[in-house]
Amino acid sequence: MIAAPKKRLLDFLVDQKNNIFNEWENRILVSTGDSFKEIVRKNREVIYHIIVNMLTKSGEDLDCYMRMVATKVGEERVRVNSNIGDFVYNVNVGRSVLFQFIMKMQLEWDELSKIINEVNDFFDVFTYYAVSYYTEEKDKIIEEKNQFIDSTHQDRLTLLGQMTSSFVHEFRNPLTSIQGFIQLLKSEYQDMKYLDIISSELEQLNFRISQFLLLSKKEVIGKEKTIFSLNELVEEVLTFLYPSILDSKVKVLNNLNLEGEIELYGYCDEIRQVFINIIFNALDVLSQYRSDPTIQIKCSKLDNNQVKILVSNNGPMIPEPQLNTIFEPFVTTKKLGTGLGLFVCREIIEKHKGALTCQSIPDQTNFIITLPIANN
Repeated sequence: MIAAPKKRLLDFLVDQKNNIFNEWENRILVSTGDSFKEIVRKNREVIYHIIVNMLTKSGEDLDCYMRMVATKVGEERVRVNSNIGDFVYNVNVGRSVLFQFIMKMQLEWDELSKIINEVNDFFDVFTYYAVSYYTEEKDKIIEEKNQFIDSTHQDRLTLLGQMTSSFVHEFRNPLTSIQGFIQLLKSEYQDMKYLDIISSELEQLNFRISQFLLLSKKEVIGKEKTIFSLNELVEEVLTFLYPSILDSKVKVLNNLNLEGEIELYGYCDEIRQVFINIIFNALDVLSQYRSDPTIQIKCSKLDNNQVKILVSNNGPMIPEPQLNTIFEPFVTTKKLGTGLGLFVCREIIEKHKGALTCQSIPDQTNFIITLPIANN
C-alpha cells in the first residue's frame, strides 16, 4: 500500500503532468541548437517517470532503476556531444518547477518537508549518476585521443629512427671526406678564401645530421663516455657560434668561470649539441626582437653533487601554451624548422641523468640544465 501523502502526490503528478511539462518547457535551456530540444523533452519524460516510480518502488529497486536510466541519459549526451552543463541546468529547472506545483497541494508541513526532501534526494542522486557516467566516458574519449596522438608521434619517431640507421653513414662518409680535403686545402693554400666558411657550414650540417642520429636512440659503436670540462666546452661552443653572434649583434656574458672549473662525465659532443642548439635558438629570436640583445650563461653548484646551468636571454616571453610543448617532437614556430632541436636536447640531458626545463617571463627566458658533476 502507498502511504496517503505519496498517494496524493502521485495522483497530483498524474493530474498536473501537462501543466508541469508546459512550465518546464518554457524555462529549459538549449544552447546547442533546436535539434536538441527533443533530447531535453525525452529527458524530461524520463525524470517524470522516475519520480512516479519513486512513489511506488522500494529504495533498492528505485536506486537500480535510477542508475540504469541515468546511465542511458549519460550515454545519449556523450553520443550527441552535448553540453552536460545544459543537462544539469534543465534538471534543476525541473526540480524548481516541481516544487512550485507541490507547494500548491496544501499538505501539512511535516508531510510537505518529507516529500521535498525525498524529491531533492532523487534529483541529487540522479544528476550524480548521469554526470558521473558522462564524465567517465568523456575522460575515456580524451584518453583514447591522447593515446592516438602519442602513438602517432611514436610511429613518426620510429620511422625517423629506421631512416636514420639506413642513411646516416651515407651522409657521414662523404661529409668526412669533404672535411678531410678542406683540411688539406687549408694546409696547402693557407691564403685561400672561404675555406673557414665552408668548414663552418660543414660543421653545422654535421650537427643537424647528429640530431636525427640521436632519434634512433642507438649508441654509436666505439663511442665512450669521458670526463670533460664544462667551462672549455662552452668556450668552444661560443667560438663555433662566433660568426652568428657577430652577425646578430648579440652580447654574450659567459660567467661559468665564477664557480671555478667544473667537470662532467658523459658524451662531450652530445652536451656540446645541447648548448649549440639553445644558444643558436636564442640568437635567432634576439636578432629579430630588440636593439640590446643579451645572452647570459652562468651556473651554480648544488648540494647533491650537481651543477645547475642557466642559459638566459632577454627575448620575448614564450606564451604558456607554447611553453608546455616546446620540448615535444615536431613542434616548431620556425618556417624551416624540424621541431626536433629542443626535443633532442632534453633526450640528451635526460640520458646523462640530468634535467632540462624552461621558464619564461616578459623580457627573460631561462633554459635551466642540471647535470651530475663528475666524480674524480
